[in-house]
Amino acid sequence: MGLSLQVQLIETSLIMSFAHRILEFNRSLRPDWKLPGHVELLYPYEEAETWRAMEAFYHQYYRDESLRVAIFGINPGRFGAGVTGVPFTDPIRLETECGIGNDFKKKPELSSEFVYTVVNAWGGPEAFYRRFYITSLCPLGFTRDGKNYNYYDDKTLERAAEPHIIDNIRAQIGLGVSDQVALCMGQGKNMQYFEQLNEQHGFFQQVLPLPHPRWVMQYRRKRLAEFVELYLETLRKAAAAAGA
Repeated sequence: MGLSLQVQLIETSLIMSFAHRILEFNRSLRPDWKLPGHVELLYPYEEAETWRAMEAFYHQYYRDESLRVAIFGINPGRFGAGVTGVPFTDPIRLETECGIGNDFKKKPELSSEFVYTVVNAWGGPEAFYRRFYITSLCPLGFTRDGKNYNYYDDKTLERAAEPHIIDNIRAQIGLGVSDQVALCMGQGKNMQYFEQLNEQHGFFQQVLPLPHPRWVMQYRRKRLAEFVELYLETLRKAAAAAGA
């Protein structure tokens, strides 16, 4: 995806809903990335069921023109967005929390479990998605030896992914999210990398860090309520800064 698509997204923003712009952006993604030989690209957009799920989700929750705050994860994983096309939403949560039945294998994903605990603490999907939009710094995910792999897990992959990441952040702003503030899931490498890019390119006035959902569920699950409250506090701060 290049500059021309970004311009088209902005030019059509007055006549298209947020949902249409998200779906058009996803349609623009192509599985033609030049990657290191040990890395495979995760590309779910050739699957009809993935598109059916995405269209149902985005038209249900983003059919308006309301300003949202973007929440950036790392890159799609093979049990969440790598299946459903919806960030941090596994097939189980897509059905039970969002009310969208699907034919995907009902395999749970830890990050999705935490995110929907936060979503429900905020007031449920309708209330949450009216104010926030979850995406990723890198629009497509990766696997290595059949396991999830992050864009920053080695420098060769990071260099290969960086032009796509920069284009992606610009495109996300073009969808209609606030450029005053963004949230970053992952306080370590993801936040460091995001801060570096934001300093170079001036995407957002500020980026607020959040602990990554998987980290919370794997290493701090006994303190779940504490981290849910941390998320809520940060979300409130971001919404206030954006006027969303």
